[in-house]
Amino acid sequence: MDSFLLEASVFLAAAVIAVPVAARLGLGSVLGYLIAGLIIGPGLGLVADTEDLRHFAEFGVVMMLFLIGLELEPRALWDMRHRLIGMGGLQITMTMTLVFIACTALGMLWQTALAVGMILALSSTAIVLQTLTEKGLIQTNGGRATFSVLLTQDIAVIPMLIALPLLATIPSITANPDGSINRPSLEDTAHHSLSLVEGLPGWAVALVTLCAVAAIILGGIYGARPLFRFIHASRLPEMFTAVALLIVCGIGALMMLVGLSPALGTFLAGVVLANSEFRHELESDIEPFKGLLLGLFFITVGAGIDVEAFGREPFTILGLALGVIVLKGAVLYVLGMIFKLRRRGRWLFTLGLAQAGEFGFVLISFAFQQQVLTQRLSDRLLLIVALSMLITPLLFLLFDWLEKRLETATETIEDDEIDEQGPVIIAGIGRFGQLVYRLLQSAGKKAVVIDRDMQTIQMMRALGYKGFFGDPTRPELLHAAGIDSARVLVVALDDPKQVNRLVAYARRIRPDLHIVARARDRTHVYQLYQAGADDIVRELFDSALRAGRYVLENIGMSEYEAAIAQETFFHEDRRNIRELASLWDPKKTAAENPAYMARAHELEKELERKLFETLEARARKDDAA
Repeated sequence: MDSFLLEASVFLAAAVIAVPVAARLGLGSVLGYLIAGLIIGPGLGLVADTEDLRHFAEFGVVMMLFLIGLELEPRALWDMRHRLIGMGGLQITMTMTLVFIACTALGMLWQTALAVGMILALSSTAIVLQTLTEKGLIQTNGGRATFSVLLTQDIAVIPMLIALPLLATIPSITANPDGSINRPSLEDTAHHSLSLVEGLPGWAVALVTLCAVAAIILGGIYGARPLFRFIHASRLPEMFTAVALLIVCGIGALMMLVGLSPALGTFLAGVVLANSEFRHELESDIEPFKGLLLGLFFITVGAGIDVEAFGREPFTILGLALGVIVLKGAVLYVLGMIFKLRRRGRWLFTLGLAQAGEFGFVLISFAFQQQVLTQRLSDRLLLIVALSMLITPLLFLLFDWLEKRLETATETIEDDEIDEQGPVIIAGIGRFGQLVYRLLQSAGKKAVVIDRDMQTIQMMRALGYKGFFGDPTRPELLHAAGIDSARVLVVALDDPKQVNRLVAYARRIRPDLHIVARARDRTHVYQLYQAGADDIVRELFDSALRAGRYVLENIGMSEYEAAIAQETFFHEDRRNIRELASLWDPKKTAAENPAYMARAHELEKELERKLFETLEARARKDDAA
């Protein structure tokens, strides 16, 4: 226990120190965790027990993949089938083929070369998803393509684990000097002392593997709901956390008994439970552990790097790791061109998936146990996979640099020549601008639309509407669209900085122009007031008010009273925002501005009083009537 607590303290202390520093330097949390692992492992030698490290890492991956599985509904998988089979399937097949050719050219047996191809075809789900989420890139076109390939790779691990035992090479049999037969012992290659498949022939191991997968799927379909209903009847919320941990640990133990990865089993369990009515309860119970366990996994990757082995042949290992990244990157870039990803999305797709992944550790261990890989090759592959994962955050930094270059570089698509003018100009035709435009069209009013997203403009044209491709912040395009004579300018761009710049420019050249601007949040509202906008619409303000009205209606208020409350809050909040805008200082946070904070508290109290008085007055009027 003392050793465990000491080791846990070392892990947590390293994370607390290294991760915030890395984040402040703009390196991201993933690289911070990896650096922390390098420091406490190879650097200071504070953690020397690699067996414990593997257990920590395995549990982190197990929990992570259970949560990923819970988020993958079978219906969503079906909707993504074209990208999964096309983009993901081609990535795995092409990478495996190229690695197979390279390995056989180096003299490897075809079975070993195929196994190495499987291992290196996979990318790091943990690092990539964590980084995409942190950078807000998961919903971009390149982010969705990246997620599709990662999902395909996670699913592909199942047939890979089934196929690996069939690739086992027959151990060589040699004669001892005394004439006796010398057969290699499985104990020299097996990692797990407790295994139900040890010593079985390859076809039998594959059959047991298939049966284990089928047992998890059937158990999840027919056994999960009765279990959850039984737990629900106890009315003890902590029991859901207990049953979630029981599922993870129990399935993990079962998979280890049959020689499979616990992470694979819990991933399958998560997918099976994704359609359960208790799915969200499980996610909310386990979610608090997710970030810490992912961080723990990244630390163990850094701490588990064999610096001594790397020091014996640094150029060879580094060259092989970079070779893997370049080879996978080339495949990914070609696929990005085939599937017509735009330049920014194509580079995100290429650089985000170019590394090897944590499932590579699982496949290396399993392939070594099944005598597909030798000890020396396994050690070298472990080092290559870990090193490529360590380089991944640097690839994302390279993407950030390329993204800035792509933004400042001239686009190959020329801006449209705007040949129409109208009383209304809409700059940006995304989700927000589309609703404004449709309302105007329905009312028979004309508007000139400008957007820099060619796909959105093409979609408008396919629906029968006219829009112009171009950057709406460019003065020449605004003048061509009629900014000198327009009555209203609607600024509905996604980037708050572009919104501020366009509003300030339009106000400067047209003091009489009415400007309606989209704001991201309260702070952005203040910026737009200073820039000169007339009507400012917060993205979620009106929808949140309507949701609040529904809540009031369902906790005792009549529809009329809830509507009065909503309307009163709407007008009072808008009045308060205008007053607070005069006190807002862009050089200070709200907490650092005492005048702003004091008045904000006063206005909040006044709003509550006003709302109460309005409802009371309405009630007295109704009673009198």
